[in-house]
Amino acid sequence: MSIDYLLKGGTIIDGSSPEVLPKRMDIAIEGDLIKDIGDLSHVNADRIINVRGLIVCPGFIDAHSHSEFNLLADGKAEGKISQGVTTEINGNCGLSAAPLYGPALERRESELDAINIKDRWGTFPEYFKLLEKRKLAINFVTLAGHGNIRASVVGYTDRSLSESDMAKMVALLRSSMDEGAKGLSTGLIYPPGVYSRTSEIIGLAKEAAKYKGIYTTHMRSEGDKLLESVKEVIDIADKAGIHAHISHIKTSGEKNWNKLDNVFDMIEKARGNGISVTCDRYPYIASSTDLDTVLPSWAFEGGHNKEISRLKNQSAELEQDILKDYPRSSDWEKVVISSVGSENNRWMEGKSISEIAGAQSKSELRTVFDVLLDEGLNVGAIFFTMNEDNLKSILKRPYCAIGTDSAVRSFSGVTAKGMPHPRGFGSFPRILGRYVRELGVLTLSEAVYKMTGLSAKIFQIGRRGVLEKGLFADITIFDPSKIIDTADYRDPFQRPEGIHHVFINGKPVLSDGKLTGEAPGRVLR
Repeated sequence: MSIDYLLKGGTIIDGSSPEVLPKRMDIAIEGDLIKDIGDLSHVNADRIINVRGLIVCPGFIDAHSHSEFNLLADGKAEGKISQGVTTEINGNCGLSAAPLYGPALERRESELDAINIKDRWGTFPEYFKLLEKRKLAINFVTLAGHGNIRASVVGYTDRSLSESDMAKMVALLRSSMDEGAKGLSTGLIYPPGVYSRTSEIIGLAKEAAKYKGIYTTHMRSEGDKLLESVKEVIDIADKAGIHAHISHIKTSGEKNWNKLDNVFDMIEKARGNGISVTCDRYPYIASSTDLDTVLPSWAFEGGHNKEISRLKNQSAELEQDILKDYPRSSDWEKVVISSVGSENNRWMEGKSISEIAGAQSKSELRTVFDVLLDEGLNVGAIFFTMNEDNLKSILKRPYCAIGTDSAVRSFSGVTAKGMPHPRGFGSFPRILGRYVRELGVLTLSEAVYKMTGLSAKIFQIGRRGVLEKGLFADITIFDPSKIIDTADYRDPFQRPEGIHHVFINGKPVLSDGKLTGEAPGRVLR
């Protein structure tokens, strides 16, 4: 037997189920595949790695990522690889790499320029060609974003679709599925998804279902209208005959924390009635997205320039609507700026809106409007709105996978900017260190399954997510007694502890705790 790597004496959790028992076995890697598993004491290899006392499991699958542009800027993916991630699901929340035409491309121009991406493309094959030429360290899976599709056809206008509009959108989705997308995603708090009707989503989801694709969604509300939003997801799944997946499920805002049991009841009743519904979550109680999501939906209508115009000329009307969701001055203590583009405002990163307002002797809302105008709307923020007990309950659900809701970043270079959410550097070690070892919320086998086999099943990723002879050698090896996240909100660019080795397609991308610089990642169509 010709073997490249022999992993000797490790404790294997194969990712096939939450009840699987750990077993002491060896693993042989040849090329990009697992050649054999078992007692391989008789086998010689080019390199033998002693992993006794360590857990050997499938490489982690990030069920919710946003790396489509960052991977073009820097394919090293150091923050994800350092936490054991080998495959990402991208194209979430209605935003994917393609299709990208007209207003959809115009909307992304400043974002692409900010990370020095000079190339432009329209279709997934054009994007994949650029990504593969750039070389990437991590495996890439994508969904087709409803936001891309709608904006490419009708821009960012708030209007019902004509039959012709819908036909064009269906054609774009069909092309995206033919080109390798795994399904349809929506972001129903973002423009243009916020303007869509349920019937529109059902029509597109029916098309994705023809390809046995998935429907994933950032729901219309994760707070005040949470239950109505969950009902919409279930209705779409039922009427379109598609597997629905709720992205980063949460109860946002203290007055909504008590709704979680009702959410579970709705999902589990639907599952009991044969409607396929799953979800994912990251292990933190703060979310992160664009700061301008605090604006009412009417502010986005017509696109980027009109939104800026409303910030300049309709501040009184905007304030009136924002105060419905942020009625108290203290609410802004829980909103922290994570990224800006200009050097003049760099001091704001890591500070709350309340802190920035105090330093500038302004009101909180005036501060929000001014920084959005200064930065041309490109401001990231972290929102502390969730509850730890609810997080534990969500993680326990057998249909909840694990995701970061984060783009890849590296520890230096163009993506090493700002104060991003620590979930991009610590989510998977945090599950294993805090929620398995320290708190006992999950067993080790349950956690590994949620990070590997479950996500592979949900997103239909073949020959990955499980350790088995003949499957691809995506493997993460860690010390269960030491693994823990070290990234935090003030210092997010920190590597976790306790991960020793990571293999992607049979190549070591992390060896003895050190990044190797290898780039064996693939686009998984």
